[in-house]
Amino acid sequence: MADITALDSKTFEQTIKSSSEPVLVDFWAEWCGPCRMIAPVLEQIAQERQGVIRVCKVDVDVHPEIAEQLQINSIPTLVIFRNGQEIGRKTGAYPKALLDDYLDKVLAP
Repeated sequence: MADITALDSKTFEQTIKSSSEPVLVDFWAEWCGPCRMIAPVLEQIAQERQGVIRVCKVDVDVHPEIAEQLQINSIPTLVIFRNGQEIGRKTGAYPKALLDDYLDKVLAP
């Protein structure tokens, strides 16, 4: 089973810059209904795409400085990084099929 890593201000930069695979970061909060709806979808993606993409989370209530730095204004927001650079961003709770299609496009070589 693939793990979804919780990131904080100490691990965020290092994780997105040093990961050998692209990193999908879910910006979420405990009180956010759509965030809770998308959580099982992200767990499936983490498991199915293990070794292809790394899935992480940032709780915007606990680490608002990270959300501010990336201008996250709505949650859930998914940001995809490759070599520390943002390569994609999607805001809202989407069904798995739409997220899979989006990831296929963004991650295509």
